[in-house]
Formats: sequence, C-alpha cells, structure tokens
Amino acid sequence: MLKSELNVLFPSAGRRVELLRAFRKSYDALGLDGRIVATDVNPLAPALQVADRTYVVPRINSPDYVPALVEICRRESVGLVLPVLDPDIPVLAANRAAFEAAGARLAVVTPGAAAVARDKWATAQFFRGAGLPTPRTWLPDQLDPASAQYPLFIKPRAGSAAKDAYKVRDAEEMRFLLPRVPDAIVQEFLPGPEITNDVVCDLSGETLAVVSRKRLEVRNGEVTKAVTVYSPEIREACVRVAKELPAVGPITVQCMLKDERPYFTEINARLGGGVPLAIAAGVDVPALLLARAAGLPVEVPAPGVYTLGLHLVRFDDSFILTEAQREQVARRHL
Repeated sequence: MLKSELNVLFPSAGRRVELLRAFRKSYDALGLDGRIVATDVNPLAPALQVADRTYVVPRINSPDYVPALVEICRRESVGLVLPVLDPDIPVLAANRAAFEAAGARLAVVTPGAAAVARDKWATAQFFRGAGLPTPRTWLPDQLDPASAQYPLFIKPRAGSAAKDAYKVRDAEEMRFLLPRVPDAIVQEFLPGPEITNDVVCDLSGETLAVVSRKRLEVRNGEVTKAVTVYSPEIREACVRVAKELPAVGPITVQCMLKDERPYFTEINARLGGGVPLAIAAGVDVPALLLARAAGLPVEVPAPGVYTLGLHLVRFDDSFILTEAQREQVARRHL
C-alpha cells in the first residue's frame, strides 16, 4: 500500500546519532513525510537529541516496556519499528501482534529466528544446517581442556558487544575462564580478518542489498575502523542465510577468514553499527527500507555495485545540554 507518510520508531536508540541523521536525509531524498521517534532508558542518550520525538521508557526486562512502546506507536502513528539493540529482538518478536494492533509493522524476525540469532550454539548449528562453513564449536562438557588443541575462542552463548569473549591460549587459561564466562561455548580460533555484512531485506524477506566491510578496529564490540570489500561467495552465503533464517528487515551476518575462506560465526537480527559505511559506499540503506515499507518505487542496487576500498573511521562527538534541556527530554517519560 502506497503511503505518503511513514513514522519510524527506533527503540533503545542509544548512540545511533549518525544512523538517525541518515534516515532523515533519506526521507528528504524520497520526498517522504515522516517523523523519527526514538526511545531510551536514559534521557542523556545521544540519539534522543536528534530525533523528532523522544521518550524515556522502562528497561527492556520490565513488564512495562512493551506496553510503553505500543502506546508510543499509537500516539505517534508509527508505521515501522527498526531495532538497533540485540536484547530488543526477542522481546519485540514475541509481541508482534500487540504492535500490529497499534498499526506498526516490525522489521524483526520471528521468535524462532530470534532464538537462533541470540544463541551462538544455535547459530553454529544453523550455519552447519545451511551448508555453510562455520568454526568447530563445543559446549563446555564436550571439551577436555588438557587434550584440546589451542588457541581456542570462548564466549557466552547469549553474548553481545564482545563482552566476556576471549582468545584462549592453553589449558590453564581454559580452566580459569570456563567458570567465569556465563553459559559459555568454545570455538576454533580463526585468525581473521573479520568480514561483517549488512544484509538489507524488506519486510517480506527479499534481499535488496549486501554490503561487506572488513573490520580493522573494534571498540566494545562496535566497529570503529573498517573498509568496504566484496566477495561473490560471501554475498551468496548471506542471501542464503537471509532466506533460510528467514530475515524480516535488515540483518547483519559475520564471518572470519581462514586461508582466504569465510567461516560464518554470528547473526545480528538488526541494523548493524557500521551501516553508515554502506550508505557512504552508495547503498542508501534507509531509503531502501523506507521506500519498501511505504510502497514507493526504489532502485535496488546490482550485486557488488558499491564503492570498494572506502574506509570508515569513527570518532566521538558531544552534545552539550543545560539542565533545563535534560529535564525537557526526561519529561517525555512513559
């Protein structure tokens, strides 16, 4: 259905200032009217300073969180919800009917797909079932630290932002880390580099674009330096992942290289933090998502047609708020 206006909600918007600004530019380029609505638990969240409408909401694990978001969708006539934080995915997926009753469509995978993306053990089984190479993976009781071949890699099954993820060099380190990494899995250590792929799908699951970037530097799990690359093999694998998951809206697929061969490691069922590089490389991710959701015509880029060798170098910036300005944001509490 063709829409002349489309309001978008970004829950847990946090630091995604650059992303929200990119969406505003795409609204203007499409000639599409709409408001950008953003929520966070903290009135000082940077992205709240650039959204058209802002709300301070309960934490994700609160029973009041979903009702608050649904009420915001009603008040603001939100037509599309785009998550940017991993913990939001299973919560939104489990409450799709409530959002749709409020008139909002979710760019969120099904609960089953959310479970696959959230659980790194399930992710490894998914890749294997899809016929894609993935690092050898063990649960703690399947591995004998004394006889294991090192180095290995340990991380939480439900981890995010590289928290509690470590390279393990020997049995002593393994014995130390196993009880300290919550609900751990152990994987073959791959030397890399890591290739992150922004897989842009519409709400029906059709893959519109795949943009790959080699991660050069990461801080707290988020890319700070990267460069665009292209591999037909990786693109084909990402399209297969999107189809078999199945994707609903954008996802991010990660792989590590070993002897120039990609081994697929993780799926994030949301917009990735490095999307601004894809946009700068010529794939207007916001325009693709907005146009498809609004029923507007939009040109879908041909496979691999984006600027290669384009580098992303991120840095911190600041908003300076008076106490009155902070209180003004905080009053938008729901």
